[in-house]
Amino acid sequence: MIDAVWEDFLKIARQEIGVRAVETWIKAVALYRYDAATATIYIKAPNAFIKDWMQTHYVSLFTTHFPRLLNIPSIHLIFTLGSLEEESVVLDQNAKVIPAVSTALKTNENSPREKPKIRLAQSLEGSHLNHSYTFASFVVGQNNSFAYAAALAIVDKLGKLYNPLLFYGGSGLGKTHLLHAIGNEINEKYPQKVVLYQTSDRFINEFINAIRFDRIHKFQSKYRAIDVLLIDDVQFMANKEQTQEAFFHIFNALYDEHKQIVFSSDVLPRNLGGLVDRLKSRLEWGLIADVQAPLLETKIAILKRKAELQHEELSDESAAFIAHRFTSNVRELEGALIRVLAFASLTGKPVTVALARKVLGDPVSENVITRVEFNGVIKQIEKYFSYGLTDLRSKNRSKDISMARQVAMYLMKKKTSKSLREIGEYLDRKDHTTITHAISRISDLREQDKDFDTKLSIIEHELEGSI
Repeated sequence: MIDAVWEDFLKIARQEIGVRAVETWIKAVALYRYDAATATIYIKAPNAFIKDWMQTHYVSLFTTHFPRLLNIPSIHLIFTLGSLEEESVVLDQNAKVIPAVSTALKTNENSPREKPKIRLAQSLEGSHLNHSYTFASFVVGQNNSFAYAAALAIVDKLGKLYNPLLFYGGSGLGKTHLLHAIGNEINEKYPQKVVLYQTSDRFINEFINAIRFDRIHKFQSKYRAIDVLLIDDVQFMANKEQTQEAFFHIFNALYDEHKQIVFSSDVLPRNLGGLVDRLKSRLEWGLIADVQAPLLETKIAILKRKAELQHEELSDESAAFIAHRFTSNVRELEGALIRVLAFASLTGKPVTVALARKVLGDPVSENVITRVEFNGVIKQIEKYFSYGLTDLRSKNRSKDISMARQVAMYLMKKKTSKSLREIGEYLDRKDHTTITHAISRISDLREQDKDFDTKLSIIEHELEGSI
């Protein structure tokens, strides 16, 4: 009887919440027991994550439809934890047995339950960690202190605090450094732990090769053997449906075993197009730590620290000059320092402001650009295109408004120090690829249409002159 009731319930659920939600969540649990005497239904979940999600989002679905299906006034609903494959469903007082509903974790039946404690460096092609990226070499400032503190905290309580942990912010701000620092610190403190740093691109390629060469079981076993998984640039999994499916099950398996998971992303998952909802929810399940652009003082400290690591001296004046030259991206800042130090070494000259200016150019124009704000761009758009902020934020896709909106995006990226994420949030655009497309289109138009290029040059000149 009860198995037929469950099937009827699944049909109703598919109509109300959709097939994807049923396959992802409802089928991930089992109707473990029904006690007719107390009208109590016991639902067993395979891990705490799914149990908490079901209790938060789907209780009303059960309490609304099961009473009608069982022809009783109401039910009591109890969620429990346990393996869905090891126990059967108990019904009524007669203790009849039916097979438990299968779990959606899709673990490999042939894979061992307990993993051997082996080092990735010996058996799983290395941890991919850069040993120069440590907590000691990370410069902490107001822009990244929260993310730094969170990274330190999870090392002390692996899998128990801030799991998963997500670092998000613009490119080149230190997210990758923190991921490596976590991995290196864990290797130092817990040498028995298996740590893997993986870029999204490398994960995607590894998964494709696993399918291509029929090594999917080996792929699954590898990731189930990991104690700490560090995934960089998770936004590149967007629109990779099979990869997301594989990663979804890996996440569930590691989370269930209290393994530590850490991600980085240029965009908040909730704003990332091409990512399935169930994966978005997992990426944002734990703590989100924002990594912002560094202030001038922090940039100077970063430059002096990097120079010290290379046994070079960098005066405050030279550091300040380079810091002013590059506005927000730490990676570009470090690249500039390397070029200056290399030139000084090759010419046998000391690092001075004059030498840095010769290598990098004069930062005056860049200083002007970095002080342009969003509202300055909007004023110019209103002047030359007759559309204000409300129009640009609207869903109107008429030709004229779309052009004004794309020009605004182009100018905001070119004339401010803001990230794609910040521009998207300001203009109510969740997908940062929209901004990228606008920048590319306006750049192409400038090359193809001289009148259009002249118009934008005038706008840019007025923007810089209005400061």
